[in-house]
Amino acid sequence: MITITGATGALNGATTAHLLDRLPASELTVVARDPVKAAHLADLGVAVRGGDYDDPESLRTAFAGADQLLLVSSNDPVGDTITQHRNAVDAAVAAGVGRVLYTSHQGAGAGSPFIPAQHHAATEDMLEASGLRWTSLRNGFYAHSMQWMLGPWQATGVVSVPANGPVSWTSRDDVAEAAARILLREEPLDGPVTLTATEAPTFADLAQIASEVSGTAVRFELVDEQVWIDRGIAAGQQEQMLRFLLGMYQAAEQGRFAGTDPLLRELLGREPVTAREVLGGIIAATSAA
Repeated sequence: MITITGATGALNGATTAHLLDRLPASELTVVARDPVKAAHLADLGVAVRGGDYDDPESLRTAFAGADQLLLVSSNDPVGDTITQHRNAVDAAVAAGVGRVLYTSHQGAGAGSPFIPAQHHAATEDMLEASGLRWTSLRNGFYAHSMQWMLGPWQATGVVSVPANGPVSWTSRDDVAEAAARILLREEPLDGPVTLTATEAPTFADLAQIASEVSGTAVRFELVDEQVWIDRGIAAGQQEQMLRFLLGMYQAAEQGRFAGTDPLLRELLGREPVTAREVLGGIIAATSAA
């Protein structure tokens, strides 16, 4: 039995869809905080169980019988992520789960200025200490986030950021498919594995690519961190969110998202989606709006 958390979300929802293309629905169980939101999966014959990362007992019941557990990282903006992940790992141990596959992130590290990277590193440490068999899917930085990480460049003609560095912008759909393929492998992958696109353009590179794809000159600007925050506040953004995002730029500048790995291409049997293709899609969508 493959059990999946977060199957009503974009990432593990896509993985669930890929698995349903290859497996009978009876071989899947999904865990949702609100089972009603997974009714479309129940209609297909998938077992739906309630489970909440803040309710350890519900997780132990939800994870029972799982040969493999695809555990999505918490995206609760007000929750205690480390405690939630500890609850999930402890529940997996108590339920006798065969293997946990955790959706981590490239650049996971306790010293990262990007807070989610710290959470991912701590969760990997939990899994290592748990005695469980585990795989950490260190996904590249999701390419669709370029829509906001590059700022309002389509209006201003300027990609203005507080730090510059290489990022292996990776399609969320590609890593979702890869997760399904890993779950179906005869030989499991152990420990951390990196799933990225094959290139890692900098923000300056993206400005150049945007110029080429859009046919309009796009300039790159590196600005002081506080200036960048002040501009964001003036534009109506929350300072707390801006400082959260600042950590991503700082981590990129440190090279924490620079590495690329051929594993994603090997799993998919094709070239992963590129940053250029994603930017082209963003431009096309904006033009059609």
